[in-house]
Amino acid sequence: MGDLKPAALSVKNKNLGNTGILLIITIALFLVLYITSVVLFKESNFGRYTMFFNTFFNEKPYLLALSLALTVVMIAGSIDISVGGVVGLVAMAISVLLTEHGINAFWSIPVALGIGLAFGIAQGFLVGYMNIQPFIVTLVGMFFARGMISVIRPVSVPITNPVFLAWSDAKLYIPFLYNVRRNGTHDVAYLVPAGIVVLVVLVIIIILLKYTRFGRSLYAVGGNAQSALLMGIDPQRTKFLAHALAGLLSGIGGLVFTLGMPSGSPDYGRTYEIHAISSSVIGGVMFSGGVGLPIGTFFGVLINLLVQRVVPLLGLLEASWPTIITAVFLLAFIVLQSVLSIVSKTDSGAPSWLRIRKAVIFKKKEELTGISP
Repeated sequence: MGDLKPAALSVKNKNLGNTGILLIITIALFLVLYITSVVLFKESNFGRYTMFFNTFFNEKPYLLALSLALTVVMIAGSIDISVGGVVGLVAMAISVLLTEHGINAFWSIPVALGIGLAFGIAQGFLVGYMNIQPFIVTLVGMFFARGMISVIRPVSVPITNPVFLAWSDAKLYIPFLYNVRRNGTHDVAYLVPAGIVVLVVLVIIIILLKYTRFGRSLYAVGGNAQSALLMGIDPQRTKFLAHALAGLLSGIGGLVFTLGMPSGSPDYGRTYEIHAISSSVIGGVMFSGGVGLPIGTFFGVLINLLVQRVVPLLGLLEASWPTIITAVFLLAFIVLQSVLSIVSKTDSGAPSWLRIRKAVIFKKKEELTGISP
């Protein structure tokens, strides 16, 4: 194995791969946009801690959960456009069960996770083991979820369960982060339970993708399924598990959405998958697979939410303007990804810890067979 060290070190000492480049660009873009917004909208108290936490963690925490779901499947070289439908179905199911059937609020958690996991397992089996195109499978899943929402109840159903409403209204104050109002009182920042949940989920996904065999398998299969097979990784099982995990994350997204909007409606969840995909791509996840990091997706979500907050302050009150601007960012990142794919024909787009592993494996294969990979 001593002969393998130079090969591994040469890979480690290469220039930043696609993952690193895209991550740096995403973080830099967010910092520029945020600092500029703080300066331009100082009179609107944009730089306050409460504004920061409300914008990025308290108002739409479900977007991070859904974006992480898309990140997992896209890294594996797949896609899932049913996440918005799952959110709407979870919200309606919880609302009906709590309001009309009077179940305990704690049952909302297994209900949400169960619905998401059921979609993930079913779609994962069709994509992974039946080799059906993921876009078609998850399109069917989206239509099925949206149809089931109207079947359950074609009208809005508000939640009246006091325990669930208490969860929805709860706040965890951060006493050392505050601004002083003009009257001398403290404007203390806080996190809502839904925001705390998605931040915990983010940490778990970061650890899962970086430090586990499953995470390495996602990158390997998304980068090159045939090479992954040579490494002893089962591409079918990996894609199945990726969709199952994405379904679970969609269920979590549905739960935190319902905490923030305690009701069910046939209109909930529409186009959420588009925002999740755009956040993931802006965060550096490649459609081609094998490239991307959860922390990049996190910053992609922050950019998406920042655009939605800032655009109305610019006087662009038409509801479609944030979507248009997000589309411009999305197009720019897709073009950038294409350029990087053309420039880099190697595996440098994968994280360094995976590139070293693959370099060692391919070096070993070359020594044993005499065939260069």
